[in-house]
Amino acid sequence: MADMAEKERRILVAVDEGEESMHALSWCLKNVISENSKDTLVLLYVKPPRVVYTTLDGTGYLFSSDILATMDRYANDVADCVIDKAKRMCKDLNDVKVETRVEHGDPRDAICQMAEKLGADALVMGSHGYGLIKRALLGSVSNHCAQNVKCPVLIVKKPKSAGNN
Repeated sequence: MADMAEKERRILVAVDEGEESMHALSWCLKNVISENSKDTLVLLYVKPPRVVYTTLDGTGYLFSSDILATMDRYANDVADCVIDKAKRMCKDLNDVKVETRVEHGDPRDAICQMAEKLGADALVMGSHGYGLIKRALLGSVSNHCAQNVKCPVLIVKKPKSAGNN
């Protein structure tokens, strides 16, 4: 483990709007990143593709280009907001470089591709803890990445609070 601290590691942390990913980042800052290390932390947010509605809504009206532009602006605002929040969590790190990336597409593919492209030493991500049906429909992003990424993948589960049964 001592030689790990000496090496300059690139640690990719996938972040999104969910509390789970912020918990994973916070856990990573406490348990993976060592003070005064030469690590580079890469915060990655993946903008999901625009929902593929046809430009016709349910009533047969066309979505106007300004509605589509508003949807895109909203997606950009969400991305900025998530990245800003994640960067604020990292502000007290000494010597650790923090980089941010925003990619587009299916998070499963985009996270795997970015881990490969960056030559990440580790991928850290939260687990959404979807139920069986939702996971069957959506597919687990963390599970997909764990199967397909070459570097170690650390999936951080958010502890269940007393309020959630």
